[in-house]
Amino acid sequence: MVGTIDDFRAQLVGGGARSNQFKIEINNPPVSAGISPALSRNASFLCTAASLPGSSIEEIELPFRGRTIRIAGDRDFADAWEVTFLNDTNFALRNAIETWSNNINDLATGQGVADSRAYCADLKVYQLSRDDTVLKAYQFVNAWPQAIAAIELASASANEIESFSVTWRYQHFITNAIEGAGFSGDITLTA
Repeated sequence: MVGTIDDFRAQLVGGGARSNQFKIEINNPPVSAGISPALSRNASFLCTAASLPGSSIEEIELPFRGRTIRIAGDRDFADAWEVTFLNDTNFALRNAIETWSNNINDLATGQGVADSRAYCADLKVYQLSRDDTVLKAYQFVNAWPQAIAAIELASASANEIESFSVTWRYQHFITNAIEGAGFSGDITLTA
């Protein structure tokens, strides 16, 4: 069946989801000693890039009479979540994430919080419509900052604002679109 351009447009509900319409939410972990409230307050404003997560179900290969039968195995959340932030002149967001990381494993002593429930927090990413209605939401359960990228300094970068990325590890994610998936929290955004 050959469709018309109007048929195509009718299938692209809402004009299509836009990759620049998103918001993230980063909450402080339960043990937030020294972590500025700027983390949860500024993260959504200073975030310039994030992603909606992917997932995969591993396969189990079973050889049978010269053929390989593949059946579904367990789900794997091997991909980390990477977020890019702009850096302000007081380094509030970067300092907060560095403090969180330091609480997990101290730069000087190598000691830190041993109970993962104390240093993990749930993070969220929202895909928004053009009017800020939430189209899709993901919650990253028991997340913690695995890596904070370097900020490159260069004399030739006169017309750029510094940015840095953070790689977050999480136990699993849940989404608002799957019945009974366990998504928690309000997905209505406020200005």
